[in-house]
Amino acid sequence: MNRDLLSRRLQQQGHTVSLAENGRRALEMIAAEEFDLVLLDIMMPELDGYAVLERMRGDGTLDRLPVIMISAVTELESVVRCIEMGATDYLPKPFNTVLLRARVGATLEKKRLRDRERLWARSLERELEIGREIQQSFLPEELPQPAGWEIAATFRPARQVAGDFYDAFPLAGGSRIGLVVADVCDKGVGAALFMALFRSLLRAFTERAFAAGDAAADGPRLLSTVVSTNDYIARTHGRSNMFATAFVAVLDPKTGSLAWVNAGHEAPVVSGPSRSPAARLAPTGPALGMMPDMTFAAREAVLAPGETLFAFTDGVTDARDPSGRLFSEERLLELLSDGAPLAATLLGTVERAVDSHSAGSEPSDDITMLAVRRAL
Repeated sequence: MNRDLLSRRLQQQGHTVSLAENGRRALEMIAAEEFDLVLLDIMMPELDGYAVLERMRGDGTLDRLPVIMISAVTELESVVRCIEMGATDYLPKPFNTVLLRARVGATLEKKRLRDRERLWARSLERELEIGREIQQSFLPEELPQPAGWEIAATFRPARQVAGDFYDAFPLAGGSRIGLVVADVCDKGVGAALFMALFRSLLRAFTERAFAAGDAAADGPRLLSTVVSTNDYIARTHGRSNMFATAFVAVLDPKTGSLAWVNAGHEAPVVSGPSRSPAARLAPTGPALGMMPDMTFAAREAVLAPGETLFAFTDGVTDARDPSGRLFSEERLLELLSDGAPLAATLLGTVERAVDSHSAGSEPSDDITMLAVRRAL
């Protein structure tokens, strides 16, 4: 009688109604069809309202399908229990037409809003996934491996898209290797868009400066690419207030000579059996894109056999454990001082240590590492 009365009143209000004679049948219908709302009595045969509600909560149905409990006025304690289990609202028996219309209407409106939010979230998730795929394509598919050298990299965005990037590419007909590790300020979509811009400018300007037949020294040519990138960003996109720290280098595989510019970036580490302590390649200028006509300096270093250049972003050292403690540069330097027979092995060692340290915590920043090792 209650089902018949409730069904007729809901149909009069313009709703399409399906009836279930017991809790088990209700669950079968919910699994087989799409509904917008369930009106659930507490006292039912086979499975009571508590059991139905518990199963809906257990399989995640309550996350998308609202439930209004039906109860007598004397069962308010039971209604409270159901609300605590995840029910949306309740209706007292006997049914009041005005109250029925108001509570059903309000619950359906909330569901429509949630459905739109979920649809928007799924759409946004897909757009970010497309952005991640496009951004991934900006990273090199293969890293150059000149004879006697190993080059390896790790890239782990904290979100779908990242502001970090790395690059390694042949220059001057393969006689030089361009190396970049950079970190665009901020996170998310804005940083990812500027990541693509910084990466493209640095590569294009470097390839132009090191075009075959240009006999200028590596340092001045590298410096020109950094200055050109900085000035273009600052003059063309200055209102965006976006900048990037970057370590940009050019390696001569034959001699081990490394020309480099550190634009406000974390100081890369040069380590090896004969280096104690390890050398740091400190900043030689500000971050790229802050202001035009900034002063940068190029430096020279030499990687001897057995030595490794390790460049990284601050997502490594700033990784936090659940208590908020940083991974720290000290711990990173300890790992690097132990050395590794292969560049990829070294990256794996650092990555596992960071993961162990931050286990249980959400990643707060992108992690990018580049290792360049000269074999013995």
